[in-house]
Amino acid sequence: MDQPTQATACSLTKSVAARVFMAAWLVWASTGASAAEGDLPVPSGEVLLRVDGGIARHNTDGGAALDREMLAALPRATLETRTVVTDGVRHFTGFYMRDLLDLLGAEGETVVATALNDYEIEIPREDFRQFDVIVATHMDGARLEPWDKGPLWIVYPRDDHAELQDLRYDYRWVWQLTHLEIQ
Repeated sequence: MDQPTQATACSLTKSVAARVFMAAWLVWASTGASAAEGDLPVPSGEVLLRVDGGIARHNTDGGAALDREMLAALPRATLETRTVVTDGVRHFTGFYMRDLLDLLGAEGETVVATALNDYEIEIPREDFRQFDVIVATHMDGARLEPWDKGPLWIVYPRDDHAELQDLRYDYRWVWQLTHLEIQ
């Protein structure tokens, strides 16, 4: 069996350190510390989601850039539901949108979600309070990739609420999510 190289060991050490730092930061943020006391850590990997507008916590000029590790540090959420673009009941794993918005200190009543292909829709923030809407990172145990609705997909608990089986909500299922603007 091959021995790990020094670069591999260094990369693993950085990954572990980043996870520990992010976990500590999430614990600190969840204690109610004010946004003025600190900002988000800087992402160490590829940025999957950018958030700007009415947020209190930043790691870029006026916004937040979040990589896979930072998003994975949020409390996990799961959801089983049907979609209008897949067959049968699917199992989604990710995090609640409301947890992300709370972590960032979001203020505002509208979230403008933008996809990789520039699809854009305004979503009332009330959706995230009323329903357990998740930002999925995995479907049926497999990581979502850009060629299959990923890496991030806004998913509503469609099967749990009759009112969500409506076209206006179907438009809010943004796959290939890349950007949120809080208004």
